[in-house]
Amino acid sequence: MENKEYDKIIIGIDPGTNVMGYGLLGIKAGKPSLIAMGVLQLSKLDDHYMRLRRIYDRVLSLVEEFLPDELAIEAPFYGKNVQSMLKLGRAQGVAMAAALGRQVPIAEYEPRKIKMAITGNGAASKEQVAMMLQRQLSINPADMPSLLDATDALAAALCHYYESKKPFASTASKSWKDFIAHHPNRVV
Repeated sequence: MENKEYDKIIIGIDPGTNVMGYGLLGIKAGKPSLIAMGVLQLSKLDDHYMRLRRIYDRVLSLVEEFLPDELAIEAPFYGKNVQSMLKLGRAQGVAMAAALGRQVPIAEYEPRKIKMAITGNGAASKEQVAMMLQRQLSINPADMPSLLDATDALAAALCHYYESKKPFASTASKSWKDFIAHHPNRVV
């Protein structure tokens, strides 16, 4: 099945083992707009593996419902607590696996890069990111979520959209063979 309403759909994921945020961005005639955003609350589950299962199931259901063309995910940031990093990496991994299982390409962005793309400041607060998203996407204040994990996920999707608009971003070659295949006129 193919999406007819938008030229492209990007799903953004803010992975977490207590709260996972998601946001879906529709692109129509080069203009991004909000499709949906929300959170998956996991803190009531005591079993870490059940939390991972819920993340996998939710991302898979979003992929199957909205048929995104790409997934943008926030990369884990480096912290002092190694156990927290491992749990966050696992959450990210199962979200990625759910998308990969449906052949959805993945792009990963560091939190600072996402904040810079949305606000112009890599050290912006979650509230500043949410406010800029509201302005840039003309989101009704009543539709803004109380948990900012959802806006963080939407920010990842919008960051990916901005990155994909950069010159040569979509034609970046992964190897010399790929480069030659896409640019035969540039090979002597």
